[in-house]
This record gives sequence, structure tokens and C-alpha cells, in this order.
Amino acid sequence: MAAAERGGSPSLSAGEEEPPLGLGALVEEAAAAPSAGFRLTAVRREPAVRLQHGVSGLEPLAWSEDHRVSVSTARSIAVLEQLSEVHSGGQEMVIHRTAVPAPAAACLLKVGPKKEVAECKEKFASSVDPTISQTFMLDRVFNPEGKSLPPLRGFKYSSWSPLGCDANGRCLLAALTMDNRLTIHANLNRLQWVQLVDLTEIYGERLYEASYKLSKADTPRGELGDFSEFQRRHSMQTPVRMEWSGICTTQQVKHNNECWDVGSVLLAVLFENGNIAVWQFQLPFLGKESITSCNTIESGINSPSVLSWWEYEHNNRKMSGLIVGSAFGPVKILPVNLKAVKGYFTLRQPVVLWQEMDQLPVHSIKCIPLYHPYQKCSCSLVVAARGPYVFWCLLLISKAGLNVHNSHVTGLHSLPIVSMTADKQNGTVYTCSSDGKVRQLIPIFTDVALKFEHQLIKLSEVFGCVRTHGIAVSPCGAYLAVITTEGMTNGLHPVNKNYQVQFVTLKTFEEAAAQLLESSVQNLFRQVDLTDLVRWKILKDKHIPQFLQEALDKKIESCGSTYFWRFKLFLLRILYQSMQKAPSEVMWRPSHEDAKVLISDSPGMGSTEEDQEEGTSKQASKQSLCDTGKGMDIDDTADDSLPQSSDVGGREPMEEKLLEIQAQIEAVEMHLTREHMKRVLGEVYLHTWITENTSIPTRGVCDFLMSDDGYDDRTARVLIGHILKKMNKQTFPEHCSLCKEILPFTDRKQAVCSNGHIWLRCFLTYQSCQSLVYRRCLLHDSIARHPTPEDPEWIRRLLQGPCTFCDSPVF
Repeated sequence: MAAAERGGSPSLSAGEEEPPLGLGALVEEAAAAPSAGFRLTAVRREPAVRLQHGVSGLEPLAWSEDHRVSVSTARSIAVLEQLSEVHSGGQEMVIHRTAVPAPAAACLLKVGPKKEVAECKEKFASSVDPTISQTFMLDRVFNPEGKSLPPLRGFKYSSWSPLGCDANGRCLLAALTMDNRLTIHANLNRLQWVQLVDLTEIYGERLYEASYKLSKADTPRGELGDFSEFQRRHSMQTPVRMEWSGICTTQQVKHNNECWDVGSVLLAVLFENGNIAVWQFQLPFLGKESITSCNTIESGINSPSVLSWWEYEHNNRKMSGLIVGSAFGPVKILPVNLKAVKGYFTLRQPVVLWQEMDQLPVHSIKCIPLYHPYQKCSCSLVVAARGPYVFWCLLLISKAGLNVHNSHVTGLHSLPIVSMTADKQNGTVYTCSSDGKVRQLIPIFTDVALKFEHQLIKLSEVFGCVRTHGIAVSPCGAYLAVITTEGMTNGLHPVNKNYQVQFVTLKTFEEAAAQLLESSVQNLFRQVDLTDLVRWKILKDKHIPQFLQEALDKKIESCGSTYFWRFKLFLLRILYQSMQKAPSEVMWRPSHEDAKVLISDSPGMGSTEEDQEEGTSKQASKQSLCDTGKGMDIDDTADDSLPQSSDVGGREPMEEKLLEIQAQIEAVEMHLTREHMKRVLGEVYLHTWITENTSIPTRGVCDFLMSDDGYDDRTARVLIGHILKKMNKQTFPEHCSLCKEILPFTDRKQAVCSNGHIWLRCFLTYQSCQSLVYRRCLLHDSIARHPTPEDPEWIRRLLQGPCTFCDSPVF
């Protein structure tokens, strides 16, 4: 392979390092104008979210795989969760806002016994040597509380884990404060963030127990009273960056010597002295007890600035490593030995991607997996922001070994790059500088390596004159989130800075619809950014485009996947909301009628029965309106919102259209319910050997499926026949916990006993939820019960599933 023609090295084996190359020989001038085939039109998407505090740290913006945007500020991490709302007709993006507060107490790194540390600090502060006293007093790592200096508040960096790491199957948030405290947080109930573990404290204890030696073979260092030793102990536990790996599988042995697969994830933490701590966590991550191991790697890089995981797949085998960049310029990949991890292999020695000490600091690194159309193999693209330039390196494995091609893209920005993000689905890279200019770089493969087509996105044409502080692209590449403040007006800087998170579209409606139809993920929740673009279009036009209806019907006919049925349900719900009339009153605003009811109920005021009934009816009607606005089931919402009329022929065309859409919605919901019932019955059949009560209303589900004469599914009939034969005429009905009467299975949503007690049904197992606490899906489509200790493993797996109507997780 002629790698040298592109300025890269010849084929390298995994154990060789690339020789140093000059910057002048590796500069690739950016094209003067972008290709007409990649023209991008950015459109503003409301609303703009105003931040309460100024942003802090490097790369303050991050977008998770479960569509949550984290913004590092001077007092907290603001978290903005994007929702694809189906119960409201507003055209704005729906955002759920929470925050991770900064700790109130300062973080003191553990470098020795408290008494000895206090004596050393007093000694260094009063030292007659100014190189010691001034260095000590001005270093905020030694003095995080500040004393005469302002306290260090806020966050330096935040990083999202892959999807499926917390107890709800969502992303964890690793947060690094300005005073070097590294913690992991989870959002378990959607309203509050919980700190699960403090890794800085745990790592400090481990170093203290090991006498601040990385291995037993290390020679003992000086005493804590030596200032150089005092600095060394601090630098070896001062985090610079941290990044999550992808989810990997490890094998564990049970007590009966049976092997079983356990999911795990790695968190790499880069320290100031160049060491890297690799934490391994068992999934789901619950806290300190989920920590499996912690290993420390020496990178050998001076003044490290950035870290990223390198994960490369070749011939169904995965290779993993850590990409480390320096403030002086070098970039290299370090091997990571993953013990007991299935399907992974590692490099034998580090691979140098850039070796020159050119004083261009590495600000950000992204690794993008791609497929090389000419070499017919997978490859890995590494891009790094270095000053105003973008350094790229293409790595691919051939028979000769690991091939490395690298170069720089210049002419992008006149100012240093302050933020860089990448769309990992198509390899598009976005960079921005503080003057409000964003560049889109699209990799184009050549016979040997690649080149970049690029174009300029002027945010001033979208938001007006602004300054940018960070960007992040959504998981499916539909939106770009930007942190902005006011720019200069008439040559003058603004007096006050108002930090805002604003959104621009990167795809058109047609592109989003095509991507949803051809998606390999087949999960609406994981593509919320794409569904939001579709939702916006339908709400504006008040109809579903004909091409999308026809393409979706063909998909349903050809494969029949429930994903396309859920997509159809989503489109029908949005269409229904687009045709609803906006309420004439603001539902949250109190009215005078409520005040009159309260006065009549107050002590000392008489009230007749008629007044009480009237007040009760008014309150009930207002409560039903509020429930409708908050997000009831769509069929219930339709019943409340549609005007009642006894004359069918006299209805207006809009009312008839709404009733037609509502009928289609109910038909699609019933189809999805039946498909999930078949899945539940299949699990019952596979996990019952004899006649036994599984706590699932098996007989009721079977009767419900067969009650409709128009439903003719041979697979369902055969499955039900086998189950009824295995049940041997047993019914195992559910009983009401209040009156012990039988709960008949006549409705998929609720169970009503003969005494009128109503219990909601779990949409995952169709059991009645006879407790005061239950879970609900993210979009309030359905409810589900909590697992109990008596539940077998297969029922627990069913209860871990997403919503059958919208793919949302359940809380």
C-alpha cells in the first residue's frame, strides 16, 4: 500500500511506532469552496434555553446517546433532555430541564495523614524561599478553598457513558469539578440526580495504602515534607479528562461452575502527571460495590491535555486503546490490556500518530469508525483540534499490518478552535471558533486515504451577532447545540453576558424520514432528534406527506416489524395533535370559579348540596382538562377533546377526520398490544414445564387474544393451543387485594373487580398493579409494576423492556 504518497507512513505492524514527520510535509490545504453536493442550510429551532450561570471548563457541552445535553457552568451542570412529545400540539422542541449541583465543600486530595499535611502546608506557606512559598500559595490544587482567593466553584468537564449503564438502562454522567473532584451521577427518577460514587476519594485511598507507589517494584520516594514529593503526590491524582469506553462483555463463574456473561464498561481518567487510571464497572452501575477493578497506565506524555478511547473492529474482532494528546503537540495510542473481555485484542506497543513538539496544544480528540469503500474493510478516523487546525489520522489493518495515514486541514478558522464534535454515523466533523463560525468537514475517501470537503456555517445568519463557547451534535446528526453569548454591537462588547443553549437543524425533514425508515437501530427513543424533525414538519403542515405514508406502508407489508408500526402510531398521534384546536384558556391560570368554590367550603359558610355538587363537577371537569394537557393516553385524550354529537351526519369535516385518525390510532395500538401479548405468552410457554401459577394472567391473555373474531393469526392460535394444553384446564385468575374477588381480563389497560375496585395493568406483563407505587414510561404512554423478589429471572427481563408504543424507558 502506497501510504507514503499521502504523507503517512508505510505499513506498520502493531508493535512498531511511526517515525516523526514534519508539519510542513503534512499540511493539506482546505478546499477553496465546498462541493455543491454537500450544501447545508441551518435553520434555527426554538426554544433557546437561557443558562443561570456562565459556562466553565473546556468543551462545556456534551450530548448523550439518550438525548440529554449537559452544560458545565460555574455552579452546576445543566442537563437538558430532549423529548419527542406526542401529547401536545406545540411546535417548539420539548425540553425537560434538571441540574447536577456542585458540591458545597472543597475537594482536598489525600496526600498523607491530615495532621502531617496541615504541618507541611504551614511550612510551605511560610517558607523563606519564594520559589516554594509563592508556588504553593498560587497553586489552586494545593489550596482549593481559596482563602483570600475566590473559591473554585463549577465544573471543568463532563462525560456521558454509553446507553444502558444505569439501573434504568440509560446513561451515567461523570463530572469533574474545578477543584478536581471526580464523581459519577445517575438520574434515577427523572427529577433528581444522585451521586453514586466519588472516584477521587477512592483513588486517593488506594494510593495512600500503596504508599503512593504504582507497583511494588517502585523505589520509595521522599517524605511529604519535601516540596517536590508534595507536588508529585498531588499531580498523580489531579484529573485532567475522563472518557467512557463502549460496553464490553466479561465472563464470570457462578458457584456451580457455570459461566455467564456480564456487561461492563471502562472509565479512563487522565491525570496531570501523565498516568491513566482505567476503572472497570459492572453493569448496571449501582455504586461503589459495582467497581470491579482499577489499573494505572503510565503514558509517558508530558503535560497531557486530552484523552479519547480508540475502538477498532476488524474481522469481528475488536481492538481497543487510549488516544492521548499533549499540550506540546504529540498524539499517540496506548495499548490497554482488557483481561477476561470477550472478543478484544490489543496493541503490543504504543503507536505514535504525531510526534513533533510544535507547541500546538491538542484541544479535543474524536475517534470515528468508518468503512473504506476502496479497501473494502473497516477503518478508524482520528481527528484532533490543534490550534486553528484539524489533525486527522486514518488507521486501517491490512495483511501487512497497521497502516497509518495522517495530515492536517488548514484554512478553516482564523481563531483557535474552541470546540469540536463529530457525527459518528456518517463521519462528519464540526468545529467552531469563538467568532461564531462553525465548519462542517465531510470525509471523502480516495484510493489510498481520504480528503475533506467542508463548508462554513455562519451562526450570525441564524442567531445574529454571537460568540460561541461550545458545540455538540445530536446522536443521529439532526441537530447542533451551540452555547452562545451576545456579540459585539457597533464595535462595543456587551455589558452583560447571557449564556444560552441554542439549536440549529443539520438535516431536512426528508433526510430524517428516510433515515428513520432505513434505520438499523429500529428504536424510536434512540432517534428522538430525527423524530422531532418529523414531528415539527407534521405540526406545521397538518398532514403526513404522501411519500412517507407510502414508504411506511411498503415497509409494514414487506417485513411487518413492530418498529414500523410504532413509527406509524407516532405519525398518527402527531397528526391528531396538529388538528386539535388550541385551548381558549391557559390551563394553569386560576379562575374566579375556583375561588367561589373555596369560599363556599370555608368554615362558617353554609353550602347546599346543589352548590357542593356544582363545585365538585366544576373541579372534576378542570382536573380532567389538566390531566389531558399533562399527557394521558391518546385515546382518552381524544374522547375528552372531541365534541359529542348524536347526529353523525351533521358532524363537521374536521370532527370526522379526527374520529377517523382516532380509529386508526386505536387499531395500531391494538396490533402492538397483540404482538406483545404473543411475546409474553411465548416467554410463559418457554419457562413453564408443568401446570404452575406464574403470576401472569395467562388464561386471561389467551382469552383476550381469541375474543376478536376478526383476528386470525395462526401463530397465536398454535401458541395458545400449546399453552392451554400445558395448563391442563387450570385458570389461575388474579384476585383483588381489597376484597379478594376475581379480576377478569376484559381490558388491556385496567382490571375491575365485581365490587368496582379498579387496578391499572402493567403493559409489560399484563399483571394488575395492586400497589401504590408503580413505574411509567417517559412519554406517559403506559404504566408498569416494579419487580419483586419472588419474580423469576424471565419475568424480570420482561419488566426491563421499553414501552411497547413509543420505545421509551420506564421510570
